[in-house]
Amino acid sequence: MSLLQIQNDPVHEHDASSAGEDLAKGSSYLLWTTLAAVVVVSVSITLFLLANRTPPVAAGEVVQIWAHEVHTLTTPIDANGVQSPGEQFDQVLVLAHLRVRNQSKDPIVLKDMLTNATFDDVIHSSYAATALDFDRIFIAYPELKALHGKTLTRETIVAPGEVLDGMIISSFHVTKAQWAAHKDLNISIVWKYHPDLVLVPKGPPTEI
Repeated sequence: MSLLQIQNDPVHEHDASSAGEDLAKGSSYLLWTTLAAVVVVSVSITLFLLANRTPPVAAGEVVQIWAHEVHTLTTPIDANGVQSPGEQFDQVLVLAHLRVRNQSKDPIVLKDMLTNATFDDVIHSSYAATALDFDRIFIAYPELKALHGKTLTRETIVAPGEVLDGMIISSFHVTKAQWAAHKDLNISIVWKYHPDLVLVPKGPPTEI
């Protein structure tokens, strides 16, 4: 046999192919191990967050909401009996029946209540009337008498599991046209030492 003739070496050919296969198998195993580790860590983090998630201290709803437009024209008379030019006053009263539940394990304190509405892309907020003013409103506007009920009052302590059910009245000094163009109406329930609870009505206010 010529010294220039190259013989195939089955032993060495087998060793080379085996090394390649082992390398490919090793890389594949490493990839799957890494993916499995990522999945395990992700699932563990998700379960940890779910187990330690604290629900809001309160939940609630707007049972019903109404709007009452007020247009007043006054013609004041001075001490000499001279009538001054008429003064026009426009406002919209927003009456809301709310239901709020303490879903925490501790008492919570009702600090304040606001009605929020957007006019001309600017948010306006109106604090709810005090308990005294609440009753006075129904005297001033007897047409609202049928809606008179219990009002929610500030500094009320709500026990765990207790449900508050009552009304609030807020007012916006806007014209009928401005009110018709409002958007994003909602009510903020402000708690002491806890985040606010924002309640969104299920539909537009009933005009009365």
